[in-house]
Amino acid sequence: METLSHLATGFGVAMQPMNLLLATLGAFLGTVVGLLPGLGPINGVAILMPLAFALKLPPEASLILLAAVYIGCEYGGRISSILINVPGDAGAIMTALDGYPMAKKGLGGVALSISAWSSFVGSIVATIGIAIAAPLLAQWALAFGPAEYFGLMIFSFACIAGLIADQPVKAVLATIIGLSLSTIGVDANSGVYRFTFDSVHLGDGIQFIVVVIGLFSVSEILLMLEHAFHGPATIPDTGRNMFNLQEMAYTWWGTLRSSVVGFVVGVLPGAGATVASAITYSMEKRLTDKEGTFGTGDIRGVAAPEAANNSAANGSFVPMLTLGIPGSGTTAVMMGALTLYNITPGPALFQQEPKLVWGLIASMFVGNVILLIMNIPLAGIFTRMLKVPNWALVPGIMAVSAVGVYGVHATTFDLVLMAAFGILGYLLRKCQVPMAPLILGFVLGDIMEQNLRRALSITNGDVSILWQSPISIGLWLSAVAMVFGPRLYRKLRRQQAVVGAAV
Repeated sequence: METLSHLATGFGVAMQPMNLLLATLGAFLGTVVGLLPGLGPINGVAILMPLAFALKLPPEASLILLAAVYIGCEYGGRISSILINVPGDAGAIMTALDGYPMAKKGLGGVALSISAWSSFVGSIVATIGIAIAAPLLAQWALAFGPAEYFGLMIFSFACIAGLIADQPVKAVLATIIGLSLSTIGVDANSGVYRFTFDSVHLGDGIQFIVVVIGLFSVSEILLMLEHAFHGPATIPDTGRNMFNLQEMAYTWWGTLRSSVVGFVVGVLPGAGATVASAITYSMEKRLTDKEGTFGTGDIRGVAAPEAANNSAANGSFVPMLTLGIPGSGTTAVMMGALTLYNITPGPALFQQEPKLVWGLIASMFVGNVILLIMNIPLAGIFTRMLKVPNWALVPGIMAVSAVGVYGVHATTFDLVLMAAFGILGYLLRKCQVPMAPLILGFVLGDIMEQNLRRALSITNGDVSILWQSPISIGLWLSAVAMVFGPRLYRKLRRQQAVVGAAV
């Protein structure tokens, strides 16, 4: 009852005309920023944070605006991922695996609308979780030390191995390439430059936007040009931009499962939407893909990661609000916004600033409703991008990609590197090497290395710390089960089939 009373107070704050307008504005701007490849929620929030402070908005209004931008970016990231196979941010990588094939089948509108719905469900589940179980889950998150985070990364890579069951060697090769790329730059522990080839441009490592734009956007452009040379491929048009009730029921339980898992992963500081979407996509593939249709345009492969990455994004507010620990890079920027108002997130925040905290939680309910209402009708407009001829679409994609890459360091070196990754991505895709494990290896590699080295430094190199705690043991066992379980299952099925045939 106390929680309901606090929520009533929060809705009183969120439904104020000014705050409602800010939530709507933030949701729209977030969607626009999210659909632009490479920008992502961190850039969207960082751009608007100084503006919110300069306008002298109250702290609760400022936080409502930035939170709406955050969740709007998570919605928007799926648009370019589904329509042109260019993930808007790292959390939308898994969405492209089935979303883009759906678009090529003429079901781009269905993919966009079901992703908007599953994103809404994931966000609502996570927001309910924040309201009910935030303090309890925050204490659980504190149990994760460097060894536990390393175990979580190992489990994530085990899930990646399950993504490409029919091409394990190519999946491992792609993951190794991604891990290798993540080691370039300054070693955070020793300050030594690694694999930079004496180039000052590689001192900070390779930026995510350069890799993802090159491997996805530029390689996709090269494939478009190749198809145009051989004759343009036509995208079939079904004339349907909205999922039906049968499709909603078909994806419902997967969406709900992914929402819960995504929220739990999002509570862990630093884990984020990328890990959540990879784990849930693999989980749904294991549980439901009896026909082997994942990766070819299965609607369940769109709903699951979209529910997870939005749920994880909302879940990252838990450690920020209750512990003062940023759950993601975006919430770290939002913590900076709170410090501008001399507000320190932490255990006492719920008692000291209940109006701010519960106003934020209530605004997340309101903002997700706004985003659902805004995004589903726009699905038909977005799918018209597929009707743009290649002679107009290719220069547009290239221009947006180049501007996004150049904006990182304002150097032509990044543009050259983007082109090199584009050629590499084109060759890998021609060889049927999957891109998702490569990108996930690049994103998670640095986190995995840093936590491994921190864990070993605690015990002066004693590796037994990696499997001492119950959480670590559980994660290692889960990873082993993810790698070897399906093989044992298939072997048992074949033996049963042989026995059945003999009888």
